[in-house]
Amino acid sequence: MWRVCGLLCAWALALLARDCSAQSQRRPSHTCGGNFTGQTGIIGSQGYPGVYPPNTKCVWRITVPEGKVVVLTFRSLDLENDSMCRYDYVDVHSGHGNGQRLGRFCGTLKPGPLVSTGNKMTLQMVSDANTAGSGFLSVFSAAQPNERGDQYCGGRLDKPSGTFKTPNWPDRDYPAGVTCSWHIVAPKNQIIEVKFEKFDVERDNYCRYDHVSIFNGGEINDARRIGKYCGDSPPAPVYSEGNQLFVHFLSDLSLTADGFIGHYKFRPKRFSVTTTPVPTTTQPVTTRPIRRGGAWWGGAWRGESACECLGVSCGRQQLLRECSRCVYVRWCSLPTCKDTTLKYSVALCREKCKRRGTLESNFCSSNFVITGTVISAVTRGGSVHATVSIIKVYKEGNLAIQQAGKTMSTKMVILCKKCPFVRRGLNYIFMGSVDEEGRGKVGPHHFVLAFKSKNQKALSVLKSKRC
Repeated sequence: MWRVCGLLCAWALALLARDCSAQSQRRPSHTCGGNFTGQTGIIGSQGYPGVYPPNTKCVWRITVPEGKVVVLTFRSLDLENDSMCRYDYVDVHSGHGNGQRLGRFCGTLKPGPLVSTGNKMTLQMVSDANTAGSGFLSVFSAAQPNERGDQYCGGRLDKPSGTFKTPNWPDRDYPAGVTCSWHIVAPKNQIIEVKFEKFDVERDNYCRYDHVSIFNGGEINDARRIGKYCGDSPPAPVYSEGNQLFVHFLSDLSLTADGFIGHYKFRPKRFSVTTTPVPTTTQPVTTRPIRRGGAWWGGAWRGESACECLGVSCGRQQLLRECSRCVYVRWCSLPTCKDTTLKYSVALCREKCKRRGTLESNFCSSNFVITGTVISAVTRGGSVHATVSIIKVYKEGNLAIQQAGKTMSTKMVILCKKCPFVRRGLNYIFMGSVDEEGRGKVGPHHFVLAFKSKNQKALSVLKSKRC
């Protein structure tokens, strides 16, 4: 009896071992990088679904048959999360080598399907020494350029009419760090009309961050750009000069928004249109003329040494007036006036770090006054480049403010990384000057204070007063 039981147990264990071995052989082994060819395939991070190793850089190159494009879909994504994907991330490029980047991804939010412009695609995953997750699992497949449908990010569109939209539309915001390019091609004797039904892309006065650019022809060419668009107002209809248009969407690594859905259709060349190209959908700041040496001219008051468009006090010089975001001042010499040309220097950052004055004494002498949360802070050289999510604006000056939905933010440079010292995730009152790109500039002499609710009343009172 015991012998029979022993034989049965041994037989069962042998079957179990064989089954486990077969399952192990069927489970794909994911390595760090490699070359993949064919109609379809699976690519995963090293060791997936286990934790990926630290301090690695892996590159996978995909090639599908000539005449087709690569469609990549992420089934799983779990990398260290960071709003700017600076630490662990996956980059996806069209082509091999330094082709167009289709996106940079991290965290756990999967992007929509990505499409290459040709038959090649590259994935690169980078990990640092710290936090890790299970990595990613993706599937690629070959598709005809005109069979992808409009749910993918970019590609060639050559049907008589169609739709294109940002990844994740309309379920959620488009992801950060994405680039999508749609090449629309009509027959030789036709032109292309593009209309946006819904449009919501991070707002900025000059569309420097997230934006849509439309070009005549089949490539990015600034000389043939029809317009550059952002904000939450749909652009006017766009018409091509010839039979090709190139629509290029880019999102940076910070704020995102709902995105857009656009429609195109082919029109006969004789179709009469009147198009007035607009460089951006948000209007840049305008200034009124101001007197200089007996003559009025556009811009700020200038001399051989001048304080340009400042809201800072200029020694004993008189503030003339505020006009279209620019505070004009009489001619003054640079030694008595902190101006927008202030830059990082070792000498500047050796100054004793001590907050000077009060909210009241610094309010009028500052170009901008805001309260906000530091959502990213990156050290570059001796300075800190920060993105600040705005709580409230008390004095805008000529500060460039971006808006995505109800969220407003701005870019800021803390000239000396330790003075004033700011931490990511904390709230501050920021007062400072502005550089020529509209970024806030904060030096050791400017006023920065940890923001508390009790400060709101004092700031509101100051806002209501005339400087």
